[in-house]
Amino acid sequence: MEGNSEEQNKLPELKLDAKQAQGFLSFFKTLPNDSRAVRFFDRKDYYTAHGENSVFIAKTYYHTTTALRQIGSGTNALSSVSISKNMFETIARDLLLERNDHTVELYEGSGSNWRLVKTGSPGNIGSFEDVLFANNEMQDTPVVVSLFPSFQESKCLVGMAYVDLTRRVLGLAEFLDDSRFTNLESCLVALGAKECIFPAESGKSVEYKSLCASLERCAVMTTERKRQEFKGRDLDSDLKRLVKGNIEPVKDLISGFELATPALGALLSFSELLSDEGNYGSFTIRRYDIGGFMRLDSAAMRALNVMESKTDANKNFSLFGLMNRTCTAGMGKRLLHLWLKQPLVDLNEIKTRLDLVQCFVEEAGLRQDLRQHLKRISDIERLVRSLERRRGGLQHIIKLYQSTIRLPFIKTALQQYTGEFSSLISERYLKKLESLTDENHLSKFIELVEYSVDLDQLENGEYMISASYDTTLSSLKDQKELLEQQIQEVHKKTATELDLPVDKALKLDKTAQFGHVFRITKKEEPKIRKKLTTQFLVLETRKDGVKFTNTKLKKLGDQYQSVVEDYRSCQKELVDRVVQTVASFSEVFEELAGLLSEMDVLLSFADLAASCPTPYCRPEVTSSDVGDIVLEGSRHPCVEAQDWVNFIPNDCRLMRGKSWFQIITGPNMGGKSTFIRQVGVTVLMAQVGCFVPCDKASISIRDCIFARVGAGDCQLRGVSTFMQEMLETASIIKGASDKSLIIIDELGRGTSTYDGFGLAWAICEHLVQVKKAPTLFATHFHELTALAQANSEVAGNTVGVANFHVSAHIDTESRKLTMLYKVEPGACDQSFGIHVAEFANFPESVVALAREKAAELEDFSPSSMIINNEESGKRKSREDDPEEVSRGAARAHKFLKEFAEMRLDKMEHKDSLQRLRDMKEELEKDSANCHWLKQFL
Repeated sequence: MEGNSEEQNKLPELKLDAKQAQGFLSFFKTLPNDSRAVRFFDRKDYYTAHGENSVFIAKTYYHTTTALRQIGSGTNALSSVSISKNMFETIARDLLLERNDHTVELYEGSGSNWRLVKTGSPGNIGSFEDVLFANNEMQDTPVVVSLFPSFQESKCLVGMAYVDLTRRVLGLAEFLDDSRFTNLESCLVALGAKECIFPAESGKSVEYKSLCASLERCAVMTTERKRQEFKGRDLDSDLKRLVKGNIEPVKDLISGFELATPALGALLSFSELLSDEGNYGSFTIRRYDIGGFMRLDSAAMRALNVMESKTDANKNFSLFGLMNRTCTAGMGKRLLHLWLKQPLVDLNEIKTRLDLVQCFVEEAGLRQDLRQHLKRISDIERLVRSLERRRGGLQHIIKLYQSTIRLPFIKTALQQYTGEFSSLISERYLKKLESLTDENHLSKFIELVEYSVDLDQLENGEYMISASYDTTLSSLKDQKELLEQQIQEVHKKTATELDLPVDKALKLDKTAQFGHVFRITKKEEPKIRKKLTTQFLVLETRKDGVKFTNTKLKKLGDQYQSVVEDYRSCQKELVDRVVQTVASFSEVFEELAGLLSEMDVLLSFADLAASCPTPYCRPEVTSSDVGDIVLEGSRHPCVEAQDWVNFIPNDCRLMRGKSWFQIITGPNMGGKSTFIRQVGVTVLMAQVGCFVPCDKASISIRDCIFARVGAGDCQLRGVSTFMQEMLETASIIKGASDKSLIIIDELGRGTSTYDGFGLAWAICEHLVQVKKAPTLFATHFHELTALAQANSEVAGNTVGVANFHVSAHIDTESRKLTMLYKVEPGACDQSFGIHVAEFANFPESVVALAREKAAELEDFSPSSMIINNEESGKRKSREDDPEEVSRGAARAHKFLKEFAEMRLDKMEHKDSLQRLRDMKEELEKDSANCHWLKQFL
């Protein structure tokens, strides 16, 4: 972590005397043991952590144990570490926003008297928002999920409830799931869940372990709760307090659930929503439709690099980083986060977003004007939430006011647009803005602020209620100003009496200890010493001079202090009243925030599409039942955005009945993985409503993207590369439908060649014959290309299997390999592994030995065992035409399949022999024009 060495060098000094240390030790021993809690103690100027927490912080964030100190001695010694305020913010951000294995507790106090003032977890960061986002925007909205599963044989009925504390939303859902919890995983990804609670189970069944594994894949913090907490009783009364509006629709909603209601009951208890009156009447509740968005599991999110990662070299490494050109303070980023996790499946809504993006792409002036105005918009969602929870003040109200007064400029810019989509712009934005800013809504808010807040004081950085807002406040202000005037007159009179220049020699100071005082330098003091001792009271003599007062100044100063306290008290009461009034506008501001953040994200899409060196195009989108996926001149958006890349575009034509299932072969580093990923990314971008990096694109809506791309070892969970590969593939086989998009890269390489090929073939055949989903299958098993021929001979086939390869050129003399990065029809006729090894600068002797061994193995492979009559039966390797190999392998596969289907147990011996002879004759006849097949006969 950057700057840690600097932080360590200036560690705050741990200052505790013996009495304070003893008191703290006695308190610390009373704390309950919680291995997940990281406890901080606020010591005003710095923080401390103790015990195991201090060791964890020293090792994780300071990267050394030399930062540790000891409190106490002997057996009572307690390891401790001091933490600066900046470092505390860094650690809190990491624990609550990046990690998923700790909670945070903050204590305030001294000696043995400490109290817990703040608690936070990855799913509930509300009390730490002021720390986490003091210098950073809030990019994501953490969600807490509660699960109540009911296991039934190979299926599981899942009851789910969730709470989004930023958007003030409660949600409920019930759905059937498989043993891999594929539906649950896509829900957790779509919601952006950070924390999950579920009932504790003593036996830890296989199903329970599978559930925990699913949560772990999604990087969700898990918390077990007692089963007794999962009850649906008293929900009506609890929701009546929390949910805004009429309770009857809420009762109708929850009555339709069986398992989701116990989950919601436990969630309300866990999140302690009812303990904060600021939550009352501010939540909405809804049914969550798991089929309402494209489903994406954690493997697909990783494979397509949708979200940012700590390992990204720059922001363009992820789709979010590339597409995030939002202008508002946080709102646009959070909505983009949500949209990327919830791509649309509704054709009309996708087209509406694309229409708006097209409008902003074509009208560069409108786009630039709107983006300039949106840069002045604060994070309305967070500001309103603070006011609703009574944690906000005038500063929050002023930021809302400054955002609101930008709305007329946004309206004017939109009104000036008269193009193709003017009716859509009017319906989507202008009419709503007119309604929101009318005299009953935000115009009334503007009047309230301008009447109640002293806007002139903003230039001085002061946030105050205007004196004219309240007669009492006005009276107190007049008294305060009168007293200030009288104090100034006493100052001048005293200067005259002492024969000292006002302000130059005799200064008037205001201190916290003495109030208003006179001050002169020590150099001037001897001149008036006699008068000082007889007519004034000397308060303090220090290096900066002598402070003194007299009866008049003391009396006026006391009066002034009293009036100021009354004035502040009145200000506070009035601020609370204004905050309460402004909080009543929360629904209006929430609607405004939704409108502006949507506009912000769509403008961000348009800016990306228009500003790329090679512009993006608008995709033609069709429903999932019709159309193909055709991408002409397709590029990977993140790869082409890297400075060192000159990207070579490729076409992809996933066409029903022709090339709906594509097998892609070719050398390592030839571009197979990039190609299949860019297709997935392009489909996702289109369904989010963004233009895509193609010359031309036609996309049939997909309900899910499954990706099995690359596999890092998961030994910490006891899962090998191959096992991880099989688990992800099992999710595809169970969860995919004909409306999904499947992307598979190098399946079966984690085991022996024959096992791997067998699995790859079987999985391909299952996907083609059963799932019938458009699939891109990149592989090094060239034998798989025979599937295209085999599939073409299957009656009634509607999928269509096609072979493609990434091209490469080998110089015949130097044997050097040149990658061309073009995807072309047909199978690849050879492997390039040894050439890639040469790229990696393997020693020549190793490369030569590899060629020798490869040649030997090829001699023993069926494809190269031919009898050469001229060389007396010696084996020699032969390179066959790949199309011939594909055709021959398909015919051999048909022969073996027919043989396997023979019911030998029910056939007469002579009949079975005759059938076998007939099959052999047919095979020999078909092999006449196929040298590869003939060699086996």
